[in-house]
Amino acid sequence: MEETQSLLYKIKPLSDRLPSVKRPEGHVHFRTKMMWVIVVLVLYFVMTNVYLYGLDRSTMLDIFAQYRTIMAGASGSLLQLGIGPIVTASIIMQLFVGAKIIKLDLTKRDDKACYQSVLKLLVIVMIVFEAIPQVAGYLSPSAGLTGAVGDIGGRLILILQLFVGSYIIFMMDEVVSKWGIGSGISLFIAAGVAQQLFTGTFNWEMVDMGSMEVPGGTIPRAIYYVFTLSPAEMSSYGYESLFLGSPNPVIALVGTIVIFFVVAYLESTRIELPLSHGNARGARGRYPIKLLYASNIPVILMSALLAIVSMVALLLYSNNFLSGIPLIGHNGAIGYFVDGSTTAAGGLAWYLSAPTGLVSWLMPIIDPATYGDGIHGPLQHLAHVAVYFSVMVMGSILFAKFWVETTNLGPEAVAKQIQKSGMQMPGFRRDPRVLKRVLERYIPTITIMSGAIVGALAAFADMVGTTGNASGTGVLLTVGIIIHFYEAMGREQMMEMNPMMRGFFGGE
Repeated sequence: MEETQSLLYKIKPLSDRLPSVKRPEGHVHFRTKMMWVIVVLVLYFVMTNVYLYGLDRSTMLDIFAQYRTIMAGASGSLLQLGIGPIVTASIIMQLFVGAKIIKLDLTKRDDKACYQSVLKLLVIVMIVFEAIPQVAGYLSPSAGLTGAVGDIGGRLILILQLFVGSYIIFMMDEVVSKWGIGSGISLFIAAGVAQQLFTGTFNWEMVDMGSMEVPGGTIPRAIYYVFTLSPAEMSSYGYESLFLGSPNPVIALVGTIVIFFVVAYLESTRIELPLSHGNARGARGRYPIKLLYASNIPVILMSALLAIVSMVALLLYSNNFLSGIPLIGHNGAIGYFVDGSTTAAGGLAWYLSAPTGLVSWLMPIIDPATYGDGIHGPLQHLAHVAVYFSVMVMGSILFAKFWVETTNLGPEAVAKQIQKSGMQMPGFRRDPRVLKRVLERYIPTITIMSGAIVGALAAFADMVGTTGNASGTGVLLTVGIIIHFYEAMGREQMMEMNPMMRGFFGGE
């Protein structure tokens, strides 16, 4: 056994003692799976509305505000960290396995069990790693809690609550994966983004825009403008405010709808390889290779990575201790932040931050005098968009390749899966190596295209803007997640009606 592998196996007995969700011993009926999905979803919404005990919300600063939809959490709640620790731990493990630093063969049951077990331990490490900096700098205990247990005691109580909330959401993800349908992480993201999209579109509560109060939602706001403003007022500032101004401009709603239909179309685009059954003459089928082969996972991983970069830059600039580190502490070149803001106003972190609609980059280029921020010129805004778009595309390609290789979606793993199901490709010898060579003509290329497309779509949606400030990545993920969940439901129902199909779909 390799040295790196043996080290992980030494850790496994410790990680096996951690609380976990037991895998079902037999087939779980479709109704039971749907019940668990609904229960977990309701529990998720409940936890997003349970605020941390003893938190001083008046001084709270959400350092993940820009990526809140991707983190699938709620600021100041038990799910303050959201899925961040889970995704970060998954990134680290996948990078190490994909780069062969950790020599685990995930097609083997023991190696896969070791991978999953150690991942649980790493998730706990990442929970602590992400909770301590936030409580140390941006989540302060209230005066009542501090008076009872002291400042350090109050912060420890906040850390403990964050730890419990994050580990519960990790367990909920396991419940959905083992007893439900699809992925818990994807379900939480879709739930949070759908809530923001609905609120951003239909919210009728009034918000202050300086000179007047208007409904916050796009549709109520448009109706309010039509019945309240005169034609002269609409011409002078109404149309510009309605289509481009925050909150929830019409352009953002249009961009959200366009992304929805584009992703729905791309999800249905696929190459279908003909298959026939080796023993049952006349039995034929097709193996679909989707254009979005790597799904939406690369964008989740890339967005989580950028969120960590933003968090580190903010901590280095504003944290009392870290800002004193020579060279990198309080260095505006790494990231410059205005007091009270979690979005970089300059430096490298600004170039890696997502644009938030046309007003943030296109209008300052067209009319710098009116829309400029006084810090960046038109060329810098162009560079910001180019850098962000390129990083999203290249990063998504990289994560797509790692994801395919580490989740049994590569040519060799798919060839073995087809062979195991008793199917073969007509006109070719019944040999996994032959199937692998055929699949190698398609899967590697489509993997790269898949990563590039989802990265470009997410970046484009951010640049155009999205209703409810759900972020382009959030909208892209939600559409893909809903489609995949619908397809997963179809597969589950098919396996329910025809148990022989379970082997082909990987069911028990």
